[in-house]
Amino acid sequence: MTYDQKKRVLDVVVALILCIVFVPFWLLVPVLIYLDSGLPILFKHKRVGQKGVEFYLYKFRSMVPNADALLHEHDPQLLETFKQNDWKIENDPRITKLGKALRSLTIDEFPQLLNVLKGEMSMVGPRAYVKKELQEQTKRYPKTREYVKYIFSVKPGITGPWQTSGRNEVPFVKRAALDAQYAQTQSIGDDIRILLKTPRAMISKW
Repeated sequence: MTYDQKKRVLDVVVALILCIVFVPFWLLVPVLIYLDSGLPILFKHKRVGQKGVEFYLYKFRSMVPNADALLHEHDPQLLETFKQNDWKIENDPRITKLGKALRSLTIDEFPQLLNVLKGEMSMVGPRAYVKKELQEQTKRYPKTREYVKYIFSVKPGITGPWQTSGRNEVPFVKRAALDAQYAQTQSIGDDIRILLKTPRAMISKW
């Protein structure tokens, strides 16, 4: 088997096992989200995948229903803070109380297993970047442009080298460098090591 075939087998097997193990969450979390803030249950967002092809990434919704519109259309100050802080906001006011709990346990990312089964993502890989984020960040940090071609050479992952090296605290420049290095040196052994390190990274904010 080629590396790509082995990686696909690993992706499908791990994703199916996790889907089965976390059945209680698939049943309980949608109910909690609905009771907390109504519909929709899932949040989908366009991200850039392998070869620069965009796809919809799925998550359990952890923000208010109109969070994207609030950021990009109704709160320019919040948007500027978002961009200046490497496309994230500390204590984001759009996150619901339940959403904070889901994020702290990384439960909000469980639906990405569907992206893996569809072949749009891998269990391990670079971050699934937003197209505009990459455009603006590479302008801000020109040296990162060389990393993007390597990042686009593989499927983005649910977990990866940057998630197991500090999660969201890793700045964009280092994150992009880690992603590019992974894309150039990836192996099944490295994927398994990153998967084994991921649970510890998930509970690091408890």
